[in-house]
Amino acid sequence: MEFGISTQSRGLYTTRGTYMTVAQAAERAGFSFLSVNDHIIVPGKLDSPYPYTQGGAWSASEHGHCFDQLAAIAFLSGCTTRLKLLTSVMVVPHRPVIQTAKMLATIDVLSSGRLILGVGAGWMVEEFRLLGAPFDERGVATDEYLEAFRELWTADRPSYKGRHVNFEDVIFAPKPLQPGGPPIWVGGESQAALRRTVRLGNGWYPGNNNQKMLMDTPARLKVGIAKLHAIAEKEGRDPASIDLGLIVQGPFEWTAQPTQDKSARRMFTGTTDDMRADLEALEEVGIRHIALRLGGETVTESLERIGRFGEEVIGAGR
Repeated sequence: MEFGISTQSRGLYTTRGTYMTVAQAAERAGFSFLSVNDHIIVPGKLDSPYPYTQGGAWSASEHGHCFDQLAAIAFLSGCTTRLKLLTSVMVVPHRPVIQTAKMLATIDVLSSGRLILGVGAGWMVEEFRLLGAPFDERGVATDEYLEAFRELWTADRPSYKGRHVNFEDVIFAPKPLQPGGPPIWVGGESQAALRRTVRLGNGWYPGNNNQKMLMDTPARLKVGIAKLHAIAEKEGRDPASIDLGLIVQGPFEWTAQPTQDKSARRMFTGTTDDMRADLEALEEVGIRHIALRLGGETVTESLERIGRFGEEVIGAGR
């Protein structure tokens, strides 16, 4: 099992020193990856409901602080030597396709092949409109972008023709260091996201708190994985070839907290033994990567949580 630190570029993560300190502490504590979220611009008036909270409220809507995701990951790659860097998730249609492919390839080369591309189609219609991106066809655009990325990263003379992406006979270099490009983890829990995973992804990377498809216990997550595997079998892909991850979006606590429906203990809350039990249960359903928001009101508290989790949970599983 690989554990990662999930960061959001607001709150604590708004300065060079904090981001660097947390990334280096995660590396020392035995975490395998660190993720950065993705928003470029926040509208002054937001009506789109956030899919991962009850009631649809989004915590960043008031202040709008957000570093550029790819610039932040490029910075973090220079602060670390072993830690993998995950886009969690990159809203694929937000940026120009060729430029994005170039930025990702550059990060992969300069990080010595440590980039993981977590991707999603997006949810905030207002942000799409501000960026001039196609919200109504975001699913089609996302699929075309991912196909175009692979073409640019692998072909000698890349060419692609689609509704949203068109280019031919170009020279694209350097290629990513990882053969075929960075692994693609598809975020989202919808049927469209599951199909995208099967057709275009190396792995599935759902969140546990989607209000339309809660996966906040191992048993509920197992149901989602079964749906993914059924689609894979229908599409002729071996389900075992699909890597499985999870982002645990609820706040991390060292005291037990209930799930939204009060039916069970929320994963990765409670005692160290509780968290080890969560780890074992998730491994049993096939999860190989877990991203956690360990939180902390101060840098000191954040570092304490990282160190304790590394020692008591990650270290105990080695």
